[in-house]
Amino acid sequence: MKIKTKSPSKQRKRLYEAPYHSRGHAFSAHLSSELRGSHGARTLPVKKGDTVKVLRGDYKNYEGKVSRVSRRRYRIFVEGINREKADGTSIPVGIHPSKVEIIKLDLDDKWRNKILQRKGQEEKEKPEEKPEEKPAKKAAKRSTKKKGTEKSEKPKKVTEKE
Repeated sequence: MKIKTKSPSKQRKRLYEAPYHSRGHAFSAHLSSELRGSHGARTLPVKKGDTVKVLRGDYKNYEGKVSRVSRRRYRIFVEGINREKADGTSIPVGIHPSKVEIIKLDLDDKWRNKILQRKGQEEKEKPEEKPEEKPAKKAAKRSTKKKGTEKSEKPKKVTEKE
């Protein structure tokens, strides 16, 4: 999703009111360093069947397979991460995809393979260049005069004498 505003409240509003088909872009998670090197991509959307490692929260360092993806709630559910309710039943805990790292990809999907090929080609084509340094702009000099101490002069009326 392209962000068109700097206002945090408007960004949240657009995130929560986003249509279902565009919510998939918000489901991207980082790839592990091994996958990053082999596929040439840094992030990919999390899919059911991927193996992930939790990086943040109470379940940090837990590894498991993604059992469900909820685009409506912006959460993924990992096998083995459950919470016990007061009545004793166990429910799965949702984790935001930005807080996990993909360790093993589920490559059964032909569309996902095409995405990986495309992302890998972009990495190879992009040359490693350092950005040119622009000369620093000179800071505007501040006036040392205090406000209100300047005497304002009224324009003098010019009278012509003939």
